[in-house]
Amino acid sequence: QVQLVESGGGLVRPGGSLRLSCTAFGSIVSINAMGWYRRAPGKERELVALDTSGGSTTYADSVKGRFTILRDDAQNMVFLQMNSLKPEDTAVYYCHGVGIMSTIPERRIADYWGRGTQVTVSS
Repeated sequence: QVQLVESGGGLVRPGGSLRLSCTAFGSIVSINAMGWYRRAPGKERELVALDTSGGSTTYADSVKGRFTILRDDAQNMVFLQMNSLKPEDTAVYYCHGVGIMSTIPERRIADYWGRGTQVTVSS
């Protein structure tokens, strides 16, 4: 059974920084892509950043130049470094694993979501 667990959310002032972490637990053989989505109050969930195993990264226009996604494949982890935070970045941030191959209880490839971590940017 694969689980994605996020950490690092919290309350920060505008202009501040936060670093989110996500670890994929389970009998994982490989991960195609890992990324971060967010859902702000009253809005749909949107892509923030995605990193594929081929090395390409995708960012939402609203976070380009401020957020950086990093992966540690050896630890099955993904990070989101968020700088110059704005009140409009306030949302629940979800870790997303795409094409995760695992072997227990049986060999399978599937996508998974974490439960989310709250980020609040406010003075």
